[in-house]
Amino acid sequence: MKKIGLIGGMSWESTALYYQHINREVARRQGGLYSAPMQVVSLNFQEIADLQKQGDWDRMTEILQTAARQLTRSGAEALLICTNTMHRIAPQVQAATPVPLLHIADATADAVLAAGLHQVGLLGTRFTMEQDFLRAHWAARGIACLVPDETGRAEVHRIIFEELCRGQVLASSRQKLIEQVQALAARGAQGVILGCTELTMSLQPLDGGLPGFDTTALHAMAAVDFCLS
Repeated sequence: MKKIGLIGGMSWESTALYYQHINREVARRQGGLYSAPMQVVSLNFQEIADLQKQGDWDRMTEILQTAARQLTRSGAEALLICTNTMHRIAPQVQAATPVPLLHIADATADAVLAAGLHQVGLLGTRFTMEQDFLRAHWAARGIACLVPDETGRAEVHRIIFEELCRGQVLASSRQKLIEQVQALAARGAQGVILGCTELTMSLQPLDGGLPGFDTTALHAMAAVDFCLS
């Protein structure tokens, strides 16, 4: 098996899901007591969140590049950034290491296109919904993304940072997320991308009446494919 390197801690709640998804799938496919050879660099999310608010992407690039080099030295043969938002600097992180970076948008696009869909809703942090670093990636593969209105984007962002990243899963907030999915469906979305690795803690497949694409699970399965290739 090939060794996987995870750049995690953003938040640790979703990184724990990556660890579970990858190991459970390796065990399912291989049987016995198999688990995946992995190395994890878990960053301090408070530092990253503060830098996001300040817009200091140069400093965040330095932090993630350092993590990528550390994982490379540990023998990792592929890397994952365990968060959607920080894929804004995926090209710079890839430039810091000779090993491949498995991009979360590629794994997601494969699943959306396999389902025969070409217009989907996107929920995530403000950075992910309002900037084009993931949407442009998907557009290049023929997938159009719809995002909530300003009020909806603010509420989804709040739920992610103030609740899910702190391990709080509230029924009232889950209902608000479902309402956002329903609003996107009314505008023509054929499915919804859960474009924040914490959203799967709250939303389930088909919530709001649309097929959901869990970027956390899809990214983790891409890691398993590589590990066992």
